[in-house]
Amino acid sequence: MQNHIPLAERLRPRTLEEYIGQSHLVGPDGVFRRFLETGNVPSFILWGPPGVGKTTLAKLVAGTLDRPFYTLSAVTSGVKEVREVIEQARKQRFFNAAPPFLFIDEIHRFNKSQQDSLLGAVEQGVVTLIGATTENPSFEVISPLLSRCQVYVLKAQEDADLRILLDRALHQDTELKQRNIRVEETAALFTFAGGDARKLLNILDILSGATEGDVVINDRNVTECLQQNIALYDKNGEQHYDVISAFIKSVRGSDPNAAVYYLARMLAGGEDPKFIARRLVILAAEDIGLANPNALLLANACFDTVHKIGMPEARIPLSEATIYLATSPKSNSAYAAIGAALDFVNRDTTNRPVPLHIRNAPTKLMKNLGYGADYKYAHDYEGNFADQEFMPEGMSGRRFYTPGDNTHERTIAERIRNLWKGKY
Repeated sequence: MQNHIPLAERLRPRTLEEYIGQSHLVGPDGVFRRFLETGNVPSFILWGPPGVGKTTLAKLVAGTLDRPFYTLSAVTSGVKEVREVIEQARKQRFFNAAPPFLFIDEIHRFNKSQQDSLLGAVEQGVVTLIGATTENPSFEVISPLLSRCQVYVLKAQEDADLRILLDRALHQDTELKQRNIRVEETAALFTFAGGDARKLLNILDILSGATEGDVVINDRNVTECLQQNIALYDKNGEQHYDVISAFIKSVRGSDPNAAVYYLARMLAGGEDPKFIARRLVILAAEDIGLANPNALLLANACFDTVHKIGMPEARIPLSEATIYLATSPKSNSAYAAIGAALDFVNRDTTNRPVPLHIRNAPTKLMKNLGYGADYKYAHDYEGNFADQEFMPEGMSGRRFYTPGDNTHERTIAERIRNLWKGKY
């Protein structure tokens, strides 16, 4: 093909009517319809997986309202670039004109100082911020900035949406229209796309570019073509989840060598190191737990360090934490305990009252009603323990926590037995 513009760019919607999917946002009653009708657009963040139309939606809003549109990539821009764009926006704004849009792709990759540099401009209305992220903004965007933005969630494209997009590409794209393309099956095509519109169009590009003459789209041809053309690790595709799963299961399975290998696969594939660090924190609590309480401390330290230093140095604390967690004794007793307790609470419809003697008694009336009466302050007794009932009526002796079979929790189990004399 002579035209080097990717198919995804050639087919990028120019109006809201051409936009596919996200009907909860762009449908007749969607919030973005109201934005375009009123022109009153707050700063907002678009949160969703890759290829669902975040950038396109941002550009449509700016284009329809005919406002200046500045773009920054969190991957390549620092505080200096942010301040330069804000100053440019400030100079170009006249009188009561609506503020220009500042679009920041992958805003979750901005560190605290970069995000801080945005705050003043957003507060003063110098720019209307539009952020795009594949990560939960609650974790990645500082609270002062997040509180000034609306968050809208975009969903992965459904097969029906992908079918519309496929038909549009085959019948409207000037280059594909010139090819004889026959669609026999779409299962493999849609599976490899994984709800990602951009990936679907990229696959069509690959298929048409790898085939001379007629193009037949069926499951076998799609699979064979992609196996030859797509990298073994795709951080936005199916193998992204496979490699992450293998990483977690290798750590849980106490294999440090496999764990470090999959860590390297993720880092080499461009995975966000903060995402990996978060997974290690969760894993330390879920799979190691009370067998080695220090694991959670080290995982948290790794998370903080990765936030501070970034790549490429972040690979070192990630490796250290991964090996430490993989070689630690394992226990999911805390995970199982809260699961069992939540299951009981969700099924229990009695709303059991708290025993009177352990209720709080901040007022005289409550004291007169017996709140806090006969409570035994543990530190007044030998061994800092007093035998008394803490469970609601009818639940005495119910056990949610079962100590794991490891050195640390065997000590815990022995202490529970000695204190409670066989009650638990």
